[in-house]
Amino acid sequence: MDSKNYHEDLSHIRSMMERSSRFISLSGLSGVVAGLAAILGAVYVYFVFQREGIDYFDGDRNIFGKKLVRELVLTGSVILAIALLSGYFFTASKSKKKGLKIWDATTKRLLVTFAVPLVTGGFFCLILLYQHLFVLVAPSTLIFYGLALVSAERYTLTDIKYLGYCQIVLGLLSLLFLGWGLVAWTIGFGILHIVYGLIMHIKYK
Repeated sequence: MDSKNYHEDLSHIRSMMERSSRFISLSGLSGVVAGLAAILGAVYVYFVFQREGIDYFDGDRNIFGKKLVRELVLTGSVILAIALLSGYFFTASKSKKKGLKIWDATTKRLLVTFAVPLVTGGFFCLILLYQHLFVLVAPSTLIFYGLALVSAERYTLTDIKYLGYCQIVLGLLSLLFLGWGLVAWTIGFGILHIVYGLIMHIKYK
C-alpha cells in the first residue's frame, strides 16, 4: 500500500512540475480552424490571380503590382488574425475546463520564445516584398514559422516540434521549386495544421 501511495505521489509531483514548466492547454481545434482559414485564404488568392489575368500554374514569372501585393498582404493578415483569435478562444476554453491559468510565467516564456523567430521572419518577409522578391515569401514564412514552433516546444506540448520540422522541410523544398509557393503554403498552413490539430485533439482531449 505504501509503495502504491509513493508512486501516486511521484506521479502527482511530476504532473505538477509539468504544469508549472509547460503550457499544456493548447487546443487541437485551434489548429483545425487555422488550417481551414489558410485553405480558404489560398483559394481566395488563387481566384485573385485569375481576376488579375495571372495563371498561377503556367510556370511563367509574373509581375505583381502594388495593389495586388497590398491585397495579398491584407489576406495573409486576416488569416493570421483568425488563427490567433481561434487559438486564444479554444485554448482559453480548455484552460478553464482544466482549472489552469492561461496567463502565467510559463505563458510569457512561451510567447517570447515563439515570437523571436516569428517576428524576425515577418520583418524578413517585408524586406523581401520591398525588394520585389515575391517568390521567396511563401518559403520564408514556412521556414521561420517552423523554427518558431521548434523553439516553443520547450514550454508547451512536445508534439508541436514535429509540426515545426514539417514546416521547415516543406519551406526548404519550396525553395527548390520556386513558383509553387501557394501550393506549399496551402499544405503547410492548411493541411498540416488540420492534421496536427485533429491528432492533438484526439490525443489530449
